[in-house]
Amino acid sequence: MKYTTKLRMYLISDANKRTKLLIKNNVFKHVGKNFFFQPRIIPDEPKLISFGNNVVIASGVTFVTHDVIDKVLNNMDYDFKFYYNCAPIKVGNNVFIGCNVTILPNVNIGDNVIVAAGSIVTKDVPNNSVVGGNPAKVIGTFEEYVNNRKRTNEDGLYPGSDFEINYVWNKFNKEKELDK
Repeated sequence: MKYTTKLRMYLISDANKRTKLLIKNNVFKHVGKNFFFQPRIIPDEPKLISFGNNVVIASGVTFVTHDVIDKVLNNMDYDFKFYYNCAPIKVGNNVFIGCNVTILPNVNIGDNVIVAAGSIVTKDVPNNSVVGGNPAKVIGTFEEYVNNRKRTNEDGLYPGSDFEINYVWNKFNKEKELDK
């Protein structure tokens, strides 16, 4: 991969344009349809990362496809040569990965998965699950999340106009009992 691609990724402020750049330059092993990549930094060894269809990667997500501990171990008094260790990361279909998640090498994230913000994914994630924490653990099902999201979006409002923003704030204050 060209260094200019890495630099352009960092400098382009629009995440949609960054995603198009990644796809155009065939940066990852595979990218399915309806892919969105918000981070500004291209992971090391991007050809070890594969994305299915309908995948959204939020800002600050880190894909770790390797470790460099061999550099430490080889400078110690072992009668053994340690080598660079790397492994793929595969992301299935219909996956959302929240802000500031770290995904370690040799991880398979199944289909219909939500990874909660700030999580550290150290092991495979099963299909139809919501995971979160450090290390990430299953905290619910994809279907439970969808049903809960439907309930919270019953009014169908999308913040954007002043009225809708005020409505969302009023709803927040009422739910938190902040307007007393």
